[in-house]
Amino acid sequence: MNEVLVDEAIGFIRGLFANRSDGHDVEHSLRVYRNAKKIASCECGFDEEVVVLAALLHDVDDSKLFETKDNANARGFLNSVGISAGKIDKICAVINSVSFSHNRGRRPDSVEGKIVQDADRLDAMGAIGIARTYAYGGSHGRSLEMSRQHFYDKLLLLKDEMNTEKGRELAQRRHAFLEAFLNELENE
Repeated sequence: MNEVLVDEAIGFIRGLFANRSDGHDVEHSLRVYRNAKKIASCECGFDEEVVVLAALLHDVDDSKLFETKDNANARGFLNSVGISAGKIDKICAVINSVSFSHNRGRRPDSVEGKIVQDADRLDAMGAIGIARTYAYGGSHGRSLEMSRQHFYDKLLLLKDEMNTEKGRELAQRRHAFLEAFLNELENE
């Protein structure tokens, strides 16, 4: 993998997500990237460049964050670093397969999509998922109870929607932590 390209992508997302504090920030994208690399290490038959770039860029056109069309931010960056049109389309197809709300119940067609979708979903689980849920809720005027409902609407469902064996393995502990947290919250 071209590390200069990775550094350029990280620089791009640092600029795009500067000053975000709602759980959709550069640190989230970097965790998804690291998760994707961990999952990919157990998979075969995928394009590493597609996985890495899709993981890093997966939120750059998220409709909750940006008013772009046809992956304009991702396409603009990828064009600027000389990625071929065909590969840009593959990367954007993976990016478009990640969102939970837009892809509920659907599994990506490609190995790359499965890896990146699992990587993103892992970051919505466990301790970091809890922190992100309340950070997002607070920044959007949601009460603690409204944020708590998000666990039942999404987070507790993720374990059973993982695509890869490694994703399923990593999700187990994080899911158990979510359940323990909710039990403690209920007890308090």
